[in-house]
This record gives sequence, C-alpha cells and structure tokens, in this order.
Amino acid sequence: MTASASASASPSTPAFAHPVDAARLLELLGTRPRVLALGEPTHGEDSLLDVRNTLFRQLVEKEGYRTVAVESDCLAGLLVDAYVTHSAPDGATESLDDALDDVMARGFSHGFGGSPANRALVRWMRAFNEGRPPEDRVRFAGLDGPLETAGGESPRRALTALHAHLAAHYDPAMLPCTARTLDELLGEDHRWNEPAALRDPSRSVGRTPEAERLRLITDDLKALLDALPAPREAATDRQARLYARTAAGLLRYHASMADPSPARLPRLLTLRDSLMAANLLALAARGPVLAHAHNSHLQRERSSMRMGERQVAWWGAGALVASRLGQEYAFAATAVGTLRHRGVQPPPPNTVEGLLYTLPAPHHLLNTHLLTTALGATPPPPRTSPWHGYAPLNPTHLPTTDALLFIKDTTEPTTPWWPTP
Repeated sequence: MTASASASASPSTPAFAHPVDAARLLELLGTRPRVLALGEPTHGEDSLLDVRNTLFRQLVEKEGYRTVAVESDCLAGLLVDAYVTHSAPDGATESLDDALDDVMARGFSHGFGGSPANRALVRWMRAFNEGRPPEDRVRFAGLDGPLETAGGESPRRALTALHAHLAAHYDPAMLPCTARTLDELLGEDHRWNEPAALRDPSRSVGRTPEAERLRLITDDLKALLDALPAPREAATDRQARLYARTAAGLLRYHASMADPSPARLPRLLTLRDSLMAANLLALAARGPVLAHAHNSHLQRERSSMRMGERQVAWWGAGALVASRLGQEYAFAATAVGTLRHRGVQPPPPNTVEGLLYTLPAPHHLLNTHLLTTALGATPPPPRTSPWHGYAPLNPTHLPTTDALLFIKDTTEPTTPWWPTP
C-alpha cells in the first residue's frame, strides 16, 4: 500500500468512493451496457442480496432494464418467469402465497429458493408487472444450467421438451427418433445424478452407447429447429432454443464427467461457464440484462479455484460474453469487509478490503480506475480467507473491473438457509 493511496483514501474525502445508487453506477460505467453484471464473492448472504435487490429495482424503475438473470437453473427459472409475468405457472396452486412458495421451491437451484432476499425479489417483480403490458414487464431468467461442478441432472427435461416442440411442427417421420425411443435411451434419471461420478469417472453414464446416441439425436433435433422459420410468437422459439442449448450442454457435461483424463476438471468448469455465456448472450439479444452471479463467473480475467490438491483455471462466462459484446458488457464486482458468522474477521489494513474498511459508510460504490491509481504501481497483497466459501478480491483484477461494490459488514441471517461451514 503506497503513501499516496493512504492519503487519497482518507475517510473524509475518498475521491474514489460514492454512495450506492444505480444512477451513479451508470455514471461510473459511462454507458448503459446491454449486460450489466453484478458479482458476489460468496453465496448465501442475504445482506449482499438485499443491496443487489435495491440496485436492480432502481435500474428497472429508473433506467429501463427489463430482464433480471441470476445464477440458477435456466429451466427451473421458466417457472419463476411465469409467476412474475402473471402467466399460469405449470403445477402451481391457486393461492398467491402458496404459488410463491411453490415457485421458490421449484424455480431455483443450488438452494437459492430458500433465501428471503430472493423471495423478496420475486415478489417485487410480480408487483412491478401488475397491470403492465407484456412488452413492458420485467422478466426473470436463470443463467446456469441444471448442473453444478459436482454433476448435472438428466437431460430428460430439456430433451423431451425440445422433441415435443419439433413434433408439433414437423411430420413425425422427420424426427430422428420417437418420444418412446427417447425415453428408453434416457433410462432412469438417477443414473445421471450419480454423486460418486465426480471423483470416479467410471460411475458416470456420460459415455455409454445410449448417451452417445442421445448426443447425435440432440444434434439432429437442433438442426431441425434451425430449419424452422421464426414463429410469430418469438418467446416460443426462444424457449425451444433454450431447451436445445441445455440438452446439448448437459450431454457434453456428462460426457466430460466420464472422462478419466487430467483435462476433466477444467473442462467441466469450462463447459458450465460456456453454457452460462450462451444463456446470457441469448437474453442480451432481446434487450438489456441485469445479471447476478459469483464474481468468478462474471469477471473478465481468467477464473481459478482449488479442487482438492489441484489449482484449476478456466475462462468464465463474463470473459466469454465480454469478448463478444465488448463495451456493451460491464462488470461490477462485490467485495466484503467481514463475514463474522463464517469466521471472516476485519481485513488486514494492507489489503484492498482493509483500505476500504476504513471508510465510514456501510456500503460504497467504488470508481475502480481512481482506486487503482490510488493503490499505486504495485498492487497490494491479496487477502486470504479462513473459510473456503468466500473468495477475497484479487487486486490484479481491478483494472478490468468496471466498478466495485464494497459492503463493510455482513449480517448473519435470522433464519439461516445456507449450509454452515
């Protein structure tokens, strides 16, 4: 940390620090990007999601954004979107409160449906859309595939939906197989969800003869989808393409899960983020998007994490989308001072988080260009975390980060919904 950094960072006049406000965020970015991505350094913290909700509400209400996308299952997200846009959610009950319970239970993956902040976001989106014409409603989307690094679900949901869509538009003889054959090839869903496959590739069904045939069938179905003229109802086509992307992505993922080579882990991480990027680009094609996921998924720099004894690196969705959209992609990272209930105490003063922790307000929006200048030519050392679930800020990533949200102290949720360390 340089002397100039300490002087510039005086709590009374921090030139690089501003109140957290959507208009100020766009001012710092200097543009209204097609994809505005807000990252988080850890999952399961409602105090971070509450700040996200405030920013997203302002960006929707005052800046005209109409799509909110979060790090959750893209297929499950269709249920949330139906709820917030006042469509008829498949399988939901008639009572509004019961319907919301159902949507939170079935419309989110990774356990995120248990978050009170996510529930508040969904409730607000539905209220915002009340009485609005369809073209002015805010939409919800999941960014992630129906998978995690530890494994993916059966491709049944995506593949059968794609097959049904094409069966409604083509002579059945044009399709590469019948629905019955598809069902037989898919087999029991639990085979695809085998937990032991993460550590033992031989337990995966991703390279069985049935799985290989399913990959060929999916390719043929995608080709038939591309050969259809665009329907009058664009949403129908977008949903079919989501099914196609997801089916192909899951089958590739399961094939890599069965791969015993040293490239297995980085390939799995790459495939997951490439599906996220494809989903994000598809959403951006219909209008500006607010996206929220872990910093590692949204940053421009190469991502890395330790898996067992090995450090694994890959290009995340943000890097892939930024390479396509250029200045129409903006990334605001989030950093925190403390996660006391996770054992993360106030940061050392010689780290970026330590510098920001001296600022008086509980939340700050940082101009990363001025902050990088204040830090001097040599970046400060990165902070280390005693808890594996929190990834501290990487100071070398600041020059390629468009803005930084700093939350000084997180608070433990009244009703814990995320696994304890």
